[in-house]
Amino acid sequence: LAAGAQAQVPAFQTTAPFAYMMSADTGAVLYDKNGTETMAPSSMAKMMTTYVVFDMIRKGTAKLTDQITVSPETWRAWNNRGSTMFLSPNQSVSVEDLLHGVVTLSGNDACVVLGEGLAGTEQAFVDVMNQTARRLGMTGSHFTNTTGWPDEAQYVTARDMAILGYRTIRDFPDLYRDFYGLSSYSHGQTMGGKPIVQGNRNPLLYRVPGSDGLKTGHTEAGGYGLTGSTLRNGQRLIIVLNGLTSMQERADESAKFMEWGLRTFQTVKLFRKGAIVETAPVWLGAEKTVPLTVARDAAFTTSRVARSNMKVTVRYTGPIPAPIKAGQHVADLVVAAPGQQPLTIPLVAARGVEKAGVFGRIMAGFRNTLFGTPAIEAK
Repeated sequence: LAAGAQAQVPAFQTTAPFAYMMSADTGAVLYDKNGTETMAPSSMAKMMTTYVVFDMIRKGTAKLTDQITVSPETWRAWNNRGSTMFLSPNQSVSVEDLLHGVVTLSGNDACVVLGEGLAGTEQAFVDVMNQTARRLGMTGSHFTNTTGWPDEAQYVTARDMAILGYRTIRDFPDLYRDFYGLSSYSHGQTMGGKPIVQGNRNPLLYRVPGSDGLKTGHTEAGGYGLTGSTLRNGQRLIIVLNGLTSMQERADESAKFMEWGLRTFQTVKLFRKGAIVETAPVWLGAEKTVPLTVARDAAFTTSRVARSNMKVTVRYTGPIPAPIKAGQHVADLVVAAPGQQPLTIPLVAARGVEKAGVFGRIMAGFRNTLFGTPAIEAK
């Protein structure tokens, strides 16, 4: 996750005990209410189940076409227990269908079947979930099951859920597009043989244009929650709310929160990957200067009010001594706006610079004798 900035703007007032907003473009933390306090994940934990399966598909250890058989024991344990995909005992189901059952239908049965089918046991799958959480930097979270079913030993933070949403979108853009954001999905049949169609519970999909994920959740103890993402006008925001008292309150608060973020903040595109930002002088090099560039697209999220006073500065200590390798971190791009913590973006050498030859070093030494050591520069 890129270094972010905490924006100081008039606070959004929410009834949610836990609320968090992050720019998916820059990693800037835009709103934080108890973001590092532990809370019950409820069905939002299924985002981690989904992430692990996506990761297995990327690594080639699982395929969307793989078939998993629903064991009678798992069917008995999860048949109509909370949200369900309406699986049947001994039914063979593809990983693709099961993922839709998890993401769109929030099926507890689908989660357990995936865990058992891909890792042998649900507990073995949960172990991978926790290993993955640590790898992603989710320092305040611990999972005990694939479903988010209430367990005092299972907890997350709003910050961690935002990170998980961000990494799902960034790491698996194609799978995210194919599985998240569906308004409904059909699986199973009624006693009369009619298809069972269930709607996605995510209220952002219906109330906020540009919304395409991620997951709702609810438990009696933890209340109603949501991790959501919206892409509008080239800017993507991720929000997390939890602890609300009803589905209606969740729908209202999430829509207001997301719309406030989209109105208040703006992601400013600074430089594309590979663009030359500045040139810096080189000491004892075969070339006198080295071009500086960004290793990836550089952007900054700030409030629309503060943008007019945004300042961008290149900082380095120079001249930069040769040899310099292409891609070497030699300077920083510092972006600042009123009321925000500055964002520092590494600048790297766009090309390598070798040491000067013997004659060049002699001449540099001669100049140093006449004029002194070159001054330290900061730009």
